Amino acid sequence: TGTDRVFEVFKEELNSKPEIIINFQGDMPNLNSNVIKDLVEHMKKNLCDIGTLASHIGNKHEEKDPNVVKVLASNSIENKLFSRVVDFFRISNKPLNKLTYHHVGIYAFTNKALVRYVSLERSKLELERKLEQLRALENDMSIHVGYIKSSPLSVDTTNDLIEVKKLMENNE
Repeated sequence: TGTDRVFEVFKEELNSKPEIIINFQGDMPNLNSNVIKDLVEHMKKNLCDIGTLASHIGNKHEEKDPNVVKVLASNSIENKLFSRVVDFFRISNKPLNKLTYHHVGIYAFTNKALVRYVSLERSKLELERKLEQLRALENDMSIHVGYIKSSPLSVDTTNDLIEVKKLMENNE
């Protein structure tokens, strides 16, 4: 998994020294760097094992799109609040509630949490849903989610690449 590759760098190149490790997926080139700083600040409080981010689900297409991972929080995460994660999923047979957000593919781990995570066996839900963060939840690791105002475009398809190129050209 991506986290296993991050662990290799943490262990081999960084000599297991950093207290907080960020696993940032490179397919979101327009993620605002300030939100990464906010995530790191939350992790410094030592309130959870893993931290991540989410935004509003923009439309009905995103609600049904299996490429859009959804995260269910225990409380509202707006106004710079973080909340405990209840679940991650791609598709739901039930209507989404107001505590369901569009997950953003970034994770912050404490160094102890990263070491523990990679020592765990892949879990049942992780394999079924193809979402590696479920391994942590199924093994009682705490994950907190924070809110960002805009959802960075994830480049998963040719159309996504065209769209992100347009956005980047307009910001030059």
